[in-house]
Amino acid sequence: MKDILIIEDNAELGTLICDFLRREGWQTDLAPSAEEGFAMLAHETYKLLLLDVMLPGKDGFTALSEIRRSRSMPVLMMSAKTDDESKILGMEIGADDYVEKPFSVRVLCSKIRALMRRAYDITEKQVVSVGGITADIGSRRVFRNEQEIPVKGKEFDLLVYLMQHKGQAMRKETIFDEVWGADCYSEMSSLSVYISWLREKIEDDPRNPQLIQTVYKVGYRFGEGT
Repeated sequence: MKDILIIEDNAELGTLICDFLRREGWQTDLAPSAEEGFAMLAHETYKLLLLDVMLPGKDGFTALSEIRRSRSMPVLMMSAKTDDESKILGMEIGADDYVEKPFSVRVLCSKIRALMRRAYDITEKQVVSVGGITADIGSRRVFRNEQEIPVKGKEFDLLVYLMQHKGQAMRKETIFDEVWGADCYSEMSSLSVYISWLREKIEDDPRNPQLIQTVYKVGYRFGEGT
């Protein structure tokens, strides 16, 4: 397993980022297009993907959508697009964070460290089980009554966070800051969307949730179910 795959079509910028991250101690590979990045992902496992939005052929949004069908590693998107719609689209497709071009490589490095820490520095149990739901943190896989279910990216991070705090009424702001990061470009409304998606996957009746319970005027609590 290598640390970071960079998909960036600007050869000068891609090489600069690659060299800087290598000096910071990370193993990195560079691909100039989504298609070449996919080929590298087919033969190598990476801890994190650094993905440009404006690419030849498939753009970053399309590439991310395809990647999220089978992979849950953290994804940090890079783009010269600074409008809120582009940022929100990237986060809703499955990006974990978003950095605007031009950026400081030190800021980029800080964001990468934060994503790596949240995804891989596991101090809790490697496997968490509550109410028939089991999350294997090491492999980032989720099982419902021993049947694997497709929970990827931020959905996985959110589920694990709630499970690790089972029985506690967690404020929405706290959940959002811990799972997305306080400096994330996504909106608080994303939390409600992800909660709805998770309920569709893990609840017997999503309209009457027993696992992810709403706590009035507070946020959410992960329970044991019925």
